[in-house]
Amino acid sequence: MITDTHTHLYSEAFDEDRHEMINRAIDSGVKRFFIPAIDSTYTKAMLQLENDFPEHVFLMMGLHPTHVKENYLEELKHVEMMFSKREFYAVGEIGIDLYWDTTTLDIQKAAFRHQIQLAKAYKLPIVIHCREAFNEIFEVLETEKDDDLFGIFHCFTGTLEQAHQAISYNMKLGIGGVVTFKNGKINQFLNQIDLEHIVLETDAPYLSPVPYRGKRNESAYIINVLEKLSEIYDVSKEEIAKITTQNSKDIFKI
Repeated sequence: MITDTHTHLYSEAFDEDRHEMINRAIDSGVKRFFIPAIDSTYTKAMLQLENDFPEHVFLMMGLHPTHVKENYLEELKHVEMMFSKREFYAVGEIGIDLYWDTTTLDIQKAAFRHQIQLAKAYKLPIVIHCREAFNEIFEVLETEKDDDLFGIFHCFTGTLEQAHQAISYNMKLGIGGVVTFKNGKINQFLNQIDLEHIVLETDAPYLSPVPYRGKRNESAYIINVLEKLSEIYDVSKEEIAKITTQNSKDIFKI
């Protein structure tokens, strides 16, 4: 069984063929899809996905850093309200993104910290989005680290040293299409990281692996990530699938 720990199946990119795309992934052996939130405008679509694929779809709830705007306190109230109504499997995706906007750093940090504390209150994992913000993310994690802090460093693209630092905060590394890129860099040191620290993801519809790079990503393409990891670690695809799915179970408790 293969687990996609991070896929935006509700994205507008799938509006024309969502069910066919999900069924393609299921037919490829991808049986579990963990769905990160972005902001309140996507909540309805996420709930619909869960309703359509109850055996396969597992929802997170959170406020994405690129959507931390002037109304972020209102958005955080929506996140809290959703947690008060029902269960979710993680707080995510949350974090800091300085690629699109550096002017919101202070409120991004505030939203990140607030949601980490929410995750701790519910004894849930966090799923971190980090873009051009490793130092800022680590600074927040350093002040929040304790036994209740754990989760996934989604779309990990850092150095070996940053990988070890992320792992030191009880984070698994989310590995997706970037590992198949010639200039992705993580493929050069990943075999120095024990497989117990790795989970698979696609971040569909973004970051398609080779040979689909530049095209719309979908969860079935996680097979290409799996094949690359099998090559990097020199173990069978079945073993990679088994270990990474078990790691996802350890994180999400399901």
